Amino acid sequence: MAFLAETLSRVKPSATIVMTQKARDLKAKGRDVISLSVGEPDFDTPDNVKQAAIEAIRRGETKYTPVAGIVPLREAIARKFKRENGLDYKPSQTIVGTGGKQVIYNALLATLNPGDEVIVVAPYWVSYPEMVALCGGTAVTVEATIENDFKLQPEALERAITPRTKWVILNSPSNPSGAAYSRDEMRKITDVLVKHPQVWILTDDMYEHLVYGDFTFVTPAEVEPNLYERTLTMNGVSKAYAMTGWRIGYAAGPEQLIKAMDFVQGQQTSGACSIAQWASVEALDGPQDHLPVFRRAFEERRDLVVSMLNQARGLRCPKPEGAFYVYPSCEGAIGKTAPSGKRIDSDEDFVSELLESEGVSAVHGSAFGLGPNLRISYATSTEALEEACRRIQRFCGALR
Repeated sequence: MAFLAETLSRVKPSATIVMTQKARDLKAKGRDVISLSVGEPDFDTPDNVKQAAIEAIRRGETKYTPVAGIVPLREAIARKFKRENGLDYKPSQTIVGTGGKQVIYNALLATLNPGDEVIVVAPYWVSYPEMVALCGGTAVTVEATIENDFKLQPEALERAITPRTKWVILNSPSNPSGAAYSRDEMRKITDVLVKHPQVWILTDDMYEHLVYGDFTFVTPAEVEPNLYERTLTMNGVSKAYAMTGWRIGYAAGPEQLIKAMDFVQGQQTSGACSIAQWASVEALDGPQDHLPVFRRAFEERRDLVVSMLNQARGLRCPKPEGAFYVYPSCEGAIGKTAPSGKRIDSDEDFVSELLESEGVSAVHGSAFGLGPNLRISYATSTEALEEACRRIQRFCGALR
């Protein structure tokens, strides 16, 4: 339509939302569908957090909040960064947004000028390049291949940096691959970034607490203190505390950047939901005993899914260090014919036929910038995962 902004023509809809909606539509028609396309924990919000929200309502904490967040939450965020990441931030260096997505968007909106480049690592969360485009920047994609466990290599980062590079977005553990950087791996990345003082680092640590085995999470400014003054460290309560619908993300960084983001948010949404903010204070400051329970369940599910998918003909599934996704290659299925008679020419064809044939919903990897792969979320019950993987094995076995 002629009156719509040209910007919209540069932006694609979220593939994860599209596939999740397709699965919902089929379910509504009575189909037996197992959705492995949605990225949210299947656990309930911890009771102490829910109780804190109820108490906040009863206290009358129902008014507008400061744009950057209520003081008790900004103080809790500063304590969290000190306690868990060894990072010293004043509350004035923190900001609260309506989800991590808004925090990232506001950082880009506050800093990007036409021609500015933002390096994103493929496979990437579908929203990164689209947010860059909406904010007038240019997304520069650097591929992290399956041979490198979907992790950015320092040489590739070095090649991608130009005088126009404004930001590098890092996400560990990663959505969609689950790949996470060890301290040594992160050190090699930060060694490159130290040499380029014009480049800022936006680190998306949303899956920080969902790492498995003896893996230890690290964040860039923790590994390399010299990057502290040009790093925005973003996190939130959605994944670690099963609070996706509460819509609270937060970040800490240099005060000048935080003030600019506050300025943008003041003309955009103002402060986040007051009740969700008080619940988040309890999430960050209260008992953390649900975390090992979450981790143990997700680790068992990861091991199950990796094992079963590697038994499916034509699939190759690395074992990720964190998050609740696997990112198997379906290269072995490309060029084959599905039971419907349709030829599979891409990962998008693969997930479409899988949904139609077996009622299993996943997201095609090309939507995340790297195919032929698919993203499978294992944030659902073990029973559902076993059945879904059996169906995927059956579907792969039927390809001719």
